[in-house]
Amino acid sequence: MALNMPTFYKRTGSAIVFAAIMLTGLLWRDAYIFTFLTFLISILCLREYFLLMQKIDGDAHWPAWLPLVVQIVSVFFVFIFSPLGSNPNAGPLWTVFKLMPMIAAAMLMGATLFPKSGLKAALYAFGGLLYITLPMILFGRLRAYDYVLPIAVVGMVWINDTMAYIVGSFIGKTPFSPISPKKTWEGTAGGALLTIITAGIYGALPVTYNIEGAGKLHWIMIALIVATTGTLGDLFESKLKRMADVKDSGNIMPGHGGALDRFDSIIIAIPFVYVYYSLFMM
Repeated sequence: MALNMPTFYKRTGSAIVFAAIMLTGLLWRDAYIFTFLTFLISILCLREYFLLMQKIDGDAHWPAWLPLVVQIVSVFFVFIFSPLGSNPNAGPLWTVFKLMPMIAAAMLMGATLFPKSGLKAALYAFGGLLYITLPMILFGRLRAYDYVLPIAVVGMVWINDTMAYIVGSFIGKTPFSPISPKKTWEGTAGGALLTIITAGIYGALPVTYNIEGAGKLHWIMIALIVATTGTLGDLFESKLKRMADVKDSGNIMPGHGGALDRFDSIIIAIPFVYVYYSLFMM
């Protein structure tokens, strides 16, 4: 089959722009740039999440203000617990869990002013905060603890996705899940294995490029967590798209789909990496 050059150029161009924005936010030492990146991810992913939910449950009453309010609340929380807005030792998770019910209660109370089906939309809104906003908060916490951690998580997700695609393209035969027919067990296993190997090699580098006290075993465990949960995150978002009967969550990246398509693995992997780091590496 001949290569469609216009499509190839479109996909390549949007991938370069996406990578440039991500790497700028991750590698730039200024916390303002990183915080802006988390704002951008939160806003774009929540926007697409609401579009999916409206397609999945069209019977629910969707107040026009609800997506905007949730995006504003998300930016507020991401900032408050970002490297700019808090002390890393102030126990932000406990504060989040105390404040989140208050926000949820406010949304639920607002929904009671609308038909009964508005209550469902408010519950979906709270689900969006848990699905997208909480991981972005924890992403900021990882950055506050160590500059390398967010870079490592994103890098591992990219390696896992890329290697799974390449391995699956060459030797993939066994379907991994009916949710995502193009995924294969061979590709999934190959992506995970190569991610773990890469993490092990990175873990052997001098502390100058690493986190003090984080040896090969820790990086291998984080790679295993990222490969596993990242794959589950991709499947979860694929399930949402199937339920909504859409191919992509959006069209912000020509040839690649929407923001949620690009960050589905990352937002699920981040909380698990955060818990592992908190329990075993701090």
